[in-house]
Amino acid sequence: MLLNQRTWHSSVDRVRRFLGGVPARVQVAALPWREADRGIEVMLITSRDTGRWVLPKGWPEGDEALHEAAMREAAEEAGLRGSISDKESGRYFYGKGLKSGLEQRCEVYVFPMKVDRVEQKWPEKGQRIRKWFAPQIAASRVREPELAELLSVFAPSA
Repeated sequence: MLLNQRTWHSSVDRVRRFLGGVPARVQVAALPWREADRGIEVMLITSRDTGRWVLPKGWPEGDEALHEAAMREAAEEAGLRGSISDKESGRYFYGKGLKSGLEQRCEVYVFPMKVDRVEQKWPEKGQRIRKWFAPQIAASRVREPELAELLSVFAPSA
């Protein structure tokens, strides 16, 4: 029997809880990319709170498919349009700072998104900076080691 991503994740969380661990919350991220004169480039944006370089990411809503949620986040946070893979290119963990001062452990599913259009106006314009980088440079700009690894080996299949 094949398990979909949410079912598999739910099973892992049950085991983690059984063993006394706190389950990670699931977020999704788009890994926006384009073909440029010097090869593949990926886009990073700044986070609203700390200004660190990140991928457009957020929470899935309702019954939204994970890859569709990642595409929505890319549009809202970075004004990007294009086609997104329904297959993740990897995952990484990070600690999301909460207003209480505590951290929530998050597992981020990353979906490659070939960018066809970059909007000049988008919902979070003025709250973030967006910039294209070569994958190796992008890897050196992010704080999360697992995300840096994903970026450093990124090679689109589309």
